[in-house]
Amino acid sequence: MAEIINLDREQDSQKELDASERKEAEERSSVHVQVVHEAIRKQGDEELNRSAQALAWSGLAAGFSMGMSLVMEGLLQTYLPDRPWRPLLVSMGYPFGFLMVVGGRQQLFTENTLSPIIPLLERKDRGTLWKVAKLWAAVLFANIIGAHIVAWVLSNTPAFPPNVQHSFEQLARQAIAAGFWTAMLRGVFAGWLIAMMVWMLAVMNDARLPVILIMTYAIGLGGFTHIVAGSIEALFLVWNGSISWWAYAGGYALPTLIGNVLGGVTLVSVLNHAQVVAGKKESRFTLDTGR
Repeated sequence: MAEIINLDREQDSQKELDASERKEAEERSSVHVQVVHEAIRKQGDEELNRSAQALAWSGLAAGFSMGMSLVMEGLLQTYLPDRPWRPLLVSMGYPFGFLMVVGGRQQLFTENTLSPIIPLLERKDRGTLWKVAKLWAAVLFANIIGAHIVAWVLSNTPAFPPNVQHSFEQLARQAIAAGFWTAMLRGVFAGWLIAMMVWMLAVMNDARLPVILIMTYAIGLGGFTHIVAGSIEALFLVWNGSISWWAYAGGYALPTLIGNVLGGVTLVSVLNHAQVVAGKKESRFTLDTGR
């Protein structure tokens, strides 16, 4: 009896709305997770079908752009007074590189722990796996080459005065202070946040800027390790002779890369794909049973 009353009320409320009002209500309703999943899948397929050369050039541009995160943080560190609240404002410089990468549609490795993985989870074939490996290799290599170049410029040219370079070094030493396992764990958080940002941006038009700012600010403020942004900081120390290449590669880059991949692939790609697959199975069961 209660179900019949609720149905009557729903029908009455629908009669009270005209066609335009019902359309507006549908537009304001939350986007279904399957819609987001499909948008990510299409985006991933587009990236997987790009040539390695195109991916590499885009990845190199992203490596350059990410240098602006260290630049802006260094400038804020230099010119803000040394107060307990200074880290809160210095971390506001961290999103600059990501804004340039996302706004410029450039290829960043951590974004690709989501987009191409969804097609791979959907198809589970060798051809897609090979395309993912090609994309990852091309983008990561180009990102790191760009990071090397930016780090060299920041540490070995007079582009910035000595006091700003000193701030670069302070920030870099903070970034690499963690040990292997801590760097990997912090990398999981960074990979999780970046992949989740990509998931959220897939169906957003109006709120893209706040999402990018909030998610990447959290990475900077939390000191979470990011394979590209953090490589620029660590390589700054390599180029000025403070640490060795091995200290960068084995002590920072490797654990950070592992953490970023684990965070993006497992906590976002696999889990979000799993909920979509489970939803499809539930829908089929409902149709088959008529319940």
